[in-house]
Amino acid sequence: MISSSLRPVNVSCCHCGSENIIFIDPNDIILWQSGGLIQNCMPYLTAGERELLISRTCNECWKNMFGDDNDE
Repeated sequence: MISSSLRPVNVSCCHCGSENIIFIDPNDIILWQSGGLIQNCMPYLTAGERELLISRTCNECWKNMFGDDNDE
């Protein structure tokens, strides 16, 4: 269930152009933009969603560029 405080944010990957909708509390965006660590401000997001906000790189493009953490 999505919390009533979460709002959809559309983020495009700057590499492949995929459109991604992430549900975020607007207050958490303000906390992050004020210098908070994104993982502390938005712990409910996946690492891939947080990276998309930080670098505009989707999880698939990230894996293509840097590999999967599970690869050995």
